[in-house]
Amino acid sequence: MGTAMRGGRRRRGRTAVALGLLGELLITLGLVLALFVGYSLWWTDVLADRTAGHAGDRLRQTWGIPAAPPADGAAAGPAPQYAAGDGVGFLHVPAFGRGDQTLIRMGTTAQVLDEGVAGVYEEPYRSAMPWDAEGNFALAAHRDGHGARFHDLDKVAVGDPVVVETRDAWYVYRVAGALPQTSKYDVGVVAPVPEGSPFTGPGRYLTLTTCTPVYTSRYRMAVWAQLVRVDPVDARRTPPPELR
Repeated sequence: MGTAMRGGRRRRGRTAVALGLLGELLITLGLVLALFVGYSLWWTDVLADRTAGHAGDRLRQTWGIPAAPPADGAAAGPAPQYAAGDGVGFLHVPAFGRGDQTLIRMGTTAQVLDEGVAGVYEEPYRSAMPWDAEGNFALAAHRDGHGARFHDLDKVAVGDPVVVETRDAWYVYRVAGALPQTSKYDVGVVAPVPEGSPFTGPGRYLTLTTCTPVYTSRYRMAVWAQLVRVDPVDARRTPPPELR
């Protein structure tokens, strides 16, 4: 009997050791996951905001350099052409909070969006630019992590203003509709005449897209707006009333 009791104690001892090791492993795994979540949802925001801030400052500095005048008798040149990653301007969404602004750059690759900006769609439809006679200026941004510029996109309501700031003009849009959820493969939402939007023919539109629900990338949401006014930039760069 003594031998059996000693054998039982040894088995219980080994079980206790194994459970202890398993517990420590689970605690370690939990800490690693917590650190990863912290990195994804906080530290990437810090880095992205810093990068976007520097890039935005550089863009505004270039705006301070006078453009070369056309040669005598020559017509003004064509609208500027932008390559992937180039800065275009700034997006202002008052519904996101007072003073909110987001740098706009060409492209929607992870390399672009991870820097805390709104990216201009170049495919499957190449976006029209705000100054074009017609078309859809379609933008994407992260909802969580990497700046989370569109985290509150679901708070934008019909009738809200959205303003795009470029070197020479303020483009004032008015929200006309939204699609809370659709497939992330639904490219029609960024078409020249966005599918599912209130628009039925060509016009001057703005589309904002991001992932949904929060903290996932399973679906896509879209907000659509229509241009209502273009205000030229004055010497003091006074923002339009919608931003004051």
